[in-house]
Amino acid sequence: MKTLSERLKYAMEVLPPKKIKGVDLARAVGVKPPSVSDWLSGKSKTMEGPNLIRAAQFLKVNTKWLATGVGKPTDDEKNTEFSNVSFNNLPFMEIPVLDFVQAGLFGTVGYDGINPKGKTYTTYQSAKPSEVFSLTIEGMSMAPEFLPGDSIVVDASLAPQPGSYVIAQNGSYEATFKKYRVIGYDEYGREEFELVPLNPDYPTISSRDHRIAIIGVMVRHMRDYK
Repeated sequence: MKTLSERLKYAMEVLPPKKIKGVDLARAVGVKPPSVSDWLSGKSKTMEGPNLIRAAQFLKVNTKWLATGVGKPTDDEKNTEFSNVSFNNLPFMEIPVLDFVQAGLFGTVGYDGINPKGKTYTTYQSAKPSEVFSLTIEGMSMAPEFLPGDSIVVDASLAPQPGSYVIAQNGSYEATFKKYRVIGYDEYGREEFELVPLNPDYPTISSRDHRIAIIGVMVRHMRDYK
């Protein structure tokens, strides 16, 4: 089984005594059903990070097998001091590094994409590669988990889930990086939410009081250790 789609279908329909529905997998992983549909149809070629781990645990299969097809579906995964890492053989993709003003314009007619702050590479795989970019954290509003100088990868094609870390635009064209927290629904059934800093010394911003546009969802966090 060479594709994620084939492995998922095998884990959901052949291995278990009773077929597992896509909506059940979505609920277990914490994503919306269309995301599972993309995995099953082959539209999304990879699954990684927390989604991969939660899916493998729910389906009771080997995470390495689910991600790459290497090994057997139900191998026991043993973590010892000699086998707690594996090679990442995913292809690299070049993405732009933006500043927070460029990120605030991303996806609007005001963003030309011509002069990014720089370029970097990631193994993160998106259904829409042109919607992926990188930012360097500034300030202390998301400390201690995110510190100045840390890099993040953002996917603007993803919709935020409760607890997601997001890049958002609030009024001005400059972006902000915060945690997404749902607080209710408006009269049209749309989510009302707050942008929450991890550092309590900074203010929370509510969509009930401000016009906020979500630009993208953080999918990867990198930090240099020396």
